[in-house]
Amino acid sequence: MTFCFHFFICLCLVIFQTTVMPYLPLFDRFYDLLSPFVIYLSLFHSVRDSIPVILFFGFVMDSLSGGPFGLYLTTYVWLFVGVRWIITFLHVGDSFLLPFVVAAGVLMQNCIFIGTVAMLEPGSRFSSATINTVGVQVFWAIFTGPIFLMFFNYFHGRWNRWLKKVFVKKS
Repeated sequence: MTFCFHFFICLCLVIFQTTVMPYLPLFDRFYDLLSPFVIYLSLFHSVRDSIPVILFFGFVMDSLSGGPFGLYLTTYVWLFVGVRWIITFLHVGDSFLLPFVVAAGVLMQNCIFIGTVAMLEPGSRFSSATINTVGVQVFWAIFTGPIFLMFFNYFHGRWNRWLKKVFVKKS
């Protein structure tokens, strides 16, 4: 049943990101909303629970984006692996580190995107607008990333309590 929760949250994030956010001027340079969810999965869930969700929604985002196929999938997998690696060294349960973990994840995602563009278009140059956009996204991630992580964790706990209540009553 955890998969149902993960798929529901990801589906809501994808729909919100692709249908609502482009029309809100404040969020025109906001980071990918599935990035904090991938970070949440890598921090609070097992690999077995996380990988199917990451693979499925990597394919979904690749299908929706106009970029090279596999870009989001590769980014989400590397983001997952990178955060799992970081938690072997740092105790990220400390709420002080969460903004920096999310910001590092968003920076890593942007570096993968920029690196992909550089590989596909040799001789391409990046304007100051690109660097400015990455900076704005990292800034957004520092302040909103921990809120997303707490939101996901809170609603997952509520989901589990609701499931216990439903299935304990029927048993």
